[in-house]
Amino acid sequence: MSSYKVSLLKPLFPSLFMMSFFMALASAGNFYQDFDITWGDHRAQILNGGQLLTLTLDKASGSGFQSKNEYLFGRIDMQIKLVPGNSAGTVTAYYLSSQGPTHDEIDFEFLGNLSGDPYTLHTNVFSQGKGNREQQFHLWFDPTKAFHTYSIVWNKQRIIFLVDNIPIRVFNNLESSAGVPFPKSQPMRIYSSLWNADDWATRGGLVKTDWTQAPFTASYRNFKANACVWSAGKSSCDSKNSAGFEDATWQDQGLDAAGRNRLRWVQQKFMVYNYCGDLKRFPQGLPAECKSSRFL
Repeated sequence: MSSYKVSLLKPLFPSLFMMSFFMALASAGNFYQDFDITWGDHRAQILNGGQLLTLTLDKASGSGFQSKNEYLFGRIDMQIKLVPGNSAGTVTAYYLSSQGPTHDEIDFEFLGNLSGDPYTLHTNVFSQGKGNREQQFHLWFDPTKAFHTYSIVWNKQRIIFLVDNIPIRVFNNLESSAGVPFPKSQPMRIYSSLWNADDWATRGGLVKTDWTQAPFTASYRNFKANACVWSAGKSSCDSKNSAGFEDATWQDQGLDAAGRNRLRWVQQKFMVYNYCGDLKRFPQGLPAECKSSRFL
């Protein structure tokens, strides 16, 4: 599928002024410098001088890590190779989140499956503590055979989920037009974890984790953040003395015609669930963002 790995995005309002106004440091991945292992003991390891991180799940425990920095807007890229073979019951989560009961969150979750069956990529957006905005996809490749890039573009206008730079989902900022809260004021850390969720992850919990296949391992590399770092109550984007972004196009990123075509291709051929089409779930009416012509 290398023919699809092309640049599909362009700034809607390119401006040298905007690029110079919003400034921050771009970090290009060393896991020792950028992340802390938060749980799982020896099951999470940083290898190859900080260039590779692995998470492992066994019957006793999973494992996880989080970013040292908090971010308020930016583009986050991570290459991940998922658990191979019979991964049923396992979940590999990779997401941005703030803390507290009214937290914001932007989710990738990879739901394992039996050997030969596709992973389910589960996406969600929480704003002011409210989620229930799930879209799910089957990928057009085997995500266990090689590393693939999973990206979040988060700016003041929209959130774009991308796989190998192909947009799969857009959540627009409809706060002023439709009253839908949008993540815009709570800094978020990057989190990832590998854990057992066989009560729900695979076919609604019908397929349980086969512990004879343990340990299960997911691998990470090539983390990159072109983003506004939040520290001591201030954003690095407000600093006139910051060194600037390596690539500032995310600040007003949207989809060009090619990007919209790719998005339709993914959603028509690979989407397996969309909350905006689930009338039984919302008998009182679909959420407000589902009714907007700007929702994708």
